[in-house]
Amino acid sequence: MKLPETLLFASDAELLALAGAVLLVLAGFASLMERRRSRRAALHRVGWMPWTGLFLTLAVIGGGLLSVAVPALLTA
Repeated sequence: MKLPETLLFASDAELLALAGAVLLVLAGFASLMERRRSRRAALHRVGWMPWTGLFLTLAVIGGGLLSVAVPALLTA
């Protein structure tokens, strides 16, 4: 599989920022699914996926990656 040149020649800071952004998008999806679960009409069918824990994990890791990558991107 060939990578696009923008990813192939990207710096470490750019790759970290991209990974952080992807994790934050996934955290937003987990938040949306938790909201959907809490508004369910049949409350006895809650489900087994821990959306809140997943959201917090993804948001913290994604925010950490972005906080590390942004200063390096701003100086370049």
